[in-house]
Amino acid sequence: MDSLPATRIEIDLDALRHNFRLAGEYAAGRDLLAVVKADAYGHGAVRAAQTLAGEGAELFGVAHLGEAAPLRQAGIDRPILLFCGVRPGEEDQVLKLRLTPMLFDLGLAERLDGLAANAGIRQPVHLKIDTGMGRVGFRPEELPEVLERLRQLSHLELEGVVSHLALADERDNPFSEEQYACFRACLRQVREAGFSPRWVHLSNSAALYSRDFPECNLSRPGISLYGGLPGPGFADLDLRPVMHVRSSIAQLKQVPAGTGVSYGHRFTTGRPTRLAAVPVGYADGYSRRFSNCGEVLIRGCRMPVVGTVCMNWTLVDVTDLPEVAVGDRVTFLGRDGDALLRGSDLAAKIGTIDYELYCSLGSHNERVYEG
Repeated sequence: MDSLPATRIEIDLDALRHNFRLAGEYAAGRDLLAVVKADAYGHGAVRAAQTLAGEGAELFGVAHLGEAAPLRQAGIDRPILLFCGVRPGEEDQVLKLRLTPMLFDLGLAERLDGLAANAGIRQPVHLKIDTGMGRVGFRPEELPEVLERLRQLSHLELEGVVSHLALADERDNPFSEEQYACFRACLRQVREAGFSPRWVHLSNSAALYSRDFPECNLSRPGISLYGGLPGPGFADLDLRPVMHVRSSIAQLKQVPAGTGVSYGHRFTTGRPTRLAAVPVGYADGYSRRFSNCGEVLIRGCRMPVVGTVCMNWTLVDVTDLPEVAVGDRVTFLGRDGDALLRGSDLAAKIGTIDYELYCSLGSHNERVYEG
């Protein structure tokens, strides 16, 4: 007889649809590239992409070729952009799977051009420009040489021009406008060199909801699709949580004041305490850093995590919830009734971001899809 796992992830596809439609409203006529890298931030890339394709996503974004292949196998036929380029030896798979790399390496451009020439096709690429992120992409001063070389590669199609914002999550930070000005200047060089890119894109989730870049015709929502806030100044957005992490109480125990709790006795009860043991731990992606600072939802109430989070167990102080019972549902992330634990709220407790929480919890547990 099959049984439900001790810890499971509930993915609300209706919430995903809602968040995509909200992104469409803010995009104001621009097309959307749905970011589904890292297994859609732990939400399941195939199901997320199928759902978003049904909503009208024009393109999809993944990190590596290995993330693109399952989407093609699942029937996703929209363009797929490879954010992290292509490793040597994988170029033939790019053509076979009809993928579009972000281009920040002229060596890759030359290898793709040769393969495309042999196949009698034109291979699309998106030119990646570093306008201030300081990560990957051609620097603006490199553009003249890069564009001259690309003009000689007749089997490449410069389909897009792209850059990435470093500080877009800070709504009032002027650096994003500086990056946009740099991007516009680079785009002008691209066009003066004779290229006519179909897609011009700069906006991630934060920029989509806070800025207008008139030269751009494509936006790349990622974290906002999954209900995560793009930054601390975006709490007013009507984003719905897509991931809900659930378990249930396995044991209730009454202990006296002065009792040490869990490994290292890093918590000692200051009163007679009722403890709920929940079979969730860092093996399930629930970080050990939540020891003595995490919160969970039980019967719509926030309850504190006490003691050290173990590999397979977390202890919760439920003294102030006398009606609680073994088997009660415990929500580690997401909504329980009217109560909500946002990823950003939890992440702030342990000095990380909700992206990491979603990826970690989603990759460690069985997912159940709803809606």
